[in-house]
Order: sequence, then structure tokens, then C-alpha cells
Amino acid sequence: MSIPLNMHAARTALNNDPQLRSWVDDWLKNKERVTEPNMTDEEFEKHWRYVRPERTHEGALEAIEAYNKLSNN
Repeated sequence: MSIPLNMHAARTALNNDPQLRSWVDDWLKNKERVTEPNMTDEEFEKHWRYVRPERTHEGALEAIEAYNKLSNN
């Protein structure tokens, strides 16, 4: 990304790049799964549906930074 990375730029990137959005969704979901180890897969999927929008908003910047770090290696 040529734009300085901030929340707005990260959210715009997610909205404009389906491949990036998919990677970020998976990354955030895996990160959330670690915080809920006692849930069954079914319970977690239900939980994820409700917290996904908030986690995506909160974690967009961190996820894009992680993606960029992996892409540059």
C-alpha cells in the first residue's frame, strides 16, 4: 500500500481487495479462536458471527500490518 497505514486506509484496503479481506478474516478468526479455547467448533462459529464485525473493525490495522509483514518475506 502506498498510503500511510491508518485505520481508514486499512478498512479501505479490506473493502477493495477480496483476497486481502479473506486473508484478514481468517487471521482474525484464528486469533479469536485462541481466546476461546473451551468452545466447541459449533459454539465458536456462532460466537464468531456476532463478534466478527467488531473484531474486523478493531483488528483491521493490525491484520494489514501482519499481512504486509508476511508478504515482504
